[in-house]
Amino acid sequence: MIRLIFLVVFLGWIVIWILLPTKVYKNTWTPKLESKLNSTYFEGEGGNNLLLFSFPVMFIAAFGSVYLHFQKELRKPTCKSAVVSSNRLSFLKRPLLVMAPLGIVTAMEIAFAAMFIALLIWSLANYLYVSFGHLHMHKQGEKIWQAKFRSVSLRLGYIGNICWAFLFFPVTRGSSILPLVGLTSESSIKYHIWVGHLSMILFAAHAVGFIIYWAMTNQMAEMLEWSKTWVSNVAGEIAIVVGLAMWVTSFERIRRKMFEVFFYTHHLYSLYLFFYLLHVGAAYFCMILPGIFLFLVDRYLRFLQSRQRARLLSSRLLPCGTIELNFSKSRGLYYNPTSILFLNVPSISKLQWHPFTVTSNCNMEPETLTVVIKRQGSWSQKLYQKISSSVGPVEMSVEGPYGPISSHFLRHELLVMVGGGSGVTPFISIIRQIIFQSTQPDSHIPRILLVCAFKNSGDLAILDLLLPINGTTTQITQLQLQIEAYITREEEQPIADTKKLLQTIRFKPNQSDSPITAALGPNNWLWLGAVITSSFVMFLLLLGIVTRYYIYPIDHNTGEIYHFSYFVLWDLLLVCASIVIASGAAFLWCKKQNGVEKQQIENLEVPNPTASPGSDLYSADTELESVPHQSLVQATNVHFGARPDLKRILFECKGSDVGVLACGPKAMRHEVAKICSSGLADNLHFESISFDW
Repeated sequence: MIRLIFLVVFLGWIVIWILLPTKVYKNTWTPKLESKLNSTYFEGEGGNNLLLFSFPVMFIAAFGSVYLHFQKELRKPTCKSAVVSSNRLSFLKRPLLVMAPLGIVTAMEIAFAAMFIALLIWSLANYLYVSFGHLHMHKQGEKIWQAKFRSVSLRLGYIGNICWAFLFFPVTRGSSILPLVGLTSESSIKYHIWVGHLSMILFAAHAVGFIIYWAMTNQMAEMLEWSKTWVSNVAGEIAIVVGLAMWVTSFERIRRKMFEVFFYTHHLYSLYLFFYLLHVGAAYFCMILPGIFLFLVDRYLRFLQSRQRARLLSSRLLPCGTIELNFSKSRGLYYNPTSILFLNVPSISKLQWHPFTVTSNCNMEPETLTVVIKRQGSWSQKLYQKISSSVGPVEMSVEGPYGPISSHFLRHELLVMVGGGSGVTPFISIIRQIIFQSTQPDSHIPRILLVCAFKNSGDLAILDLLLPINGTTTQITQLQLQIEAYITREEEQPIADTKKLLQTIRFKPNQSDSPITAALGPNNWLWLGAVITSSFVMFLLLLGIVTRYYIYPIDHNTGEIYHFSYFVLWDLLLVCASIVIASGAAFLWCKKQNGVEKQQIENLEVPNPTASPGSDLYSADTELESVPHQSLVQATNVHFGARPDLKRILFECKGSDVGVLACGPKAMRHEVAKICSSGLADNLHFESISFDW
């Protein structure tokens, strides 16, 4: 019922966008534009626009946070009664299109994309219909077709502004908007990419169109104008240059080959946003304010959390070049399987943040949080060297963890997980969650089939991490687990004449370290709702005070026109001030409450180095160390010199409700998606887990 209310409010927000270029634009905006937007616009209609475009989304964000806080059942293990054997709307979540460069696209995504494109076409058509009916000549002797050309170029910018209204939601990691519809920032990053490409195409056409218009009408001097009563052309030109730099470096070829160029260039978004808003003015800032406001709240809270140094307890170095980092965490920090932790190591790079899947389970390991890092790129190579050769702890900062608000994929009758290489790591947290559920009464325990592909047999050591450090014999033996491991670059079993040690490094505690906790403490969602509400109300109050007691006297009593760009500067200043005050106060209060827990940090025991049981997976003569490891080995079939026949494996899966999760190389994920979308097996329900769509 509550989600239905949120949906109605969101649809009302969309209706405002639909009506904007028609009656609202014709009766209100056009006269104001022709009078060059005097200050009365911002006092009257501007205030209405601010509430119309901002209030619905801010309402959803604030009360959505409260709703998520009180969803206590999301934190409980999945019960048998909650198992969903069939879903009438499951076909909407199935892959319908699997192709580059779009990636894996479901029927629901295609439907919403079509509606979004329809909104843009509708808006553009109505903008042009109204503008052609009120055509204004901006130069004496200007021809009608030239005025229409200018109008088309201008309205393309308006449509790009609509794209910007949705641009920041997918990259707001701690927002309540995405969880309300079952999304995470990682799973919806492709929407940011799609909207970003579309907006840059529209803005580029907008900029080129005006340059052509100025050239045709001999007004090239307009490019150097920073008007006091109208938009700033110079600010727009700076914004488009910065935006083009961000756009070009974001293409896949450049992003993959020169990631650091893309990474650092993309951080120019703040400069791009600043000059973009100076160009469009306060009126259009009202239209895109919700997304920017929520993004800034999230970004500042992430900054505050990252200022604390994380407490690194220990690390385990696997023979396959993989490192497991164990952090201390607050008992009140809750997260679900497949959650993501962002990690920064200042001694390697102060600016780079890298995401890693959390492999621990917050129920079984309430005081530790674990991530696994595969030694692949230059950053992870340096980290591995620092950890393996370090005599003291390595300074690290974290953001997160971020993840889904529920473990919905655990409700399937059979869970098939397909991974390649380090793509197996998200499944570790899922299996550990199922191990925990096996200890709970009346809990649903799905059967598990793990299909994994590795290049070399040494990579089998990653499977050791499926067993939690404190796992018991009962917990692991209760699982209906089957593992099919494929070694693609070795034709036969290697001779396991020696045991490689799983090296464990323990670090001494540091007084400046802190356990990982949510930015706003255990009641993170509730505090987030309070921060969003208080900061937005504070912004409205401050804006009203400044307008009434500073801008209004200048604009009406002195006879001068208040500078067009100054309105945006005031808006930006007051938005940032409100967010800093509200977020900072909430963070400091929660930090004070967590101070007691920090003082109680004790040295946690870490197991002594043991032989890597991964070698046991292909050596039948090796003595097994424990019953849990024995159970793991008995459940594992290793295939050398072969790749998994995914079509055969998936079609042979028995059960009315089979969940299929894929993580790893793009080709593997796409192959799994195509099999699930073929329609030859109606019981397969696909879900991709990856940063690369």
